[in-house]
Amino acid sequence: MSEHVLRLRDRVAVVTGAGSGIGRAIAVRLANEGAQVVLVGQRGDRLEETARSIAANGGVARVSPCDIADAEHVRSMVDATAATFGRIDILVNDAARNRPDRPVVERVAELDDAEPREGRAHGSRSGT
Repeated sequence: MSEHVLRLRDRVAVVTGAGSGIGRAIAVRLANEGAQVVLVGQRGDRLEETARSIAANGGVARVSPCDIADAEHVRSMVDATAATFGRIDILVNDAARNRPDRPVVERVAELDDAEPREGRAHGSRSGT
């Protein structure tokens, strides 16, 4: 391992959509940089493929199947991550959402009312 690989040593990253495409590429890159990566997505088989790829290169990955459109699933994933690693340092949300039965506006509105917490990163809000 070269020195640049250790830039994210001791960091914990959660990557949604980590089973394929850009999410998978991000998860692999974070692991190559030394992060311990929690792989989040709905398809456990694809997450396992990503985890094997990371492990083959000496990285650490934990598979966490999760439907990010379901608040309880997300809470469970965060709780399990905290129990395993003690914290979350990096969050990459790359999951696609293809759930016509639950409009995005209803789910985003829940977040708009959330109170900021120390150490919590803030992103953009819904345009609604």
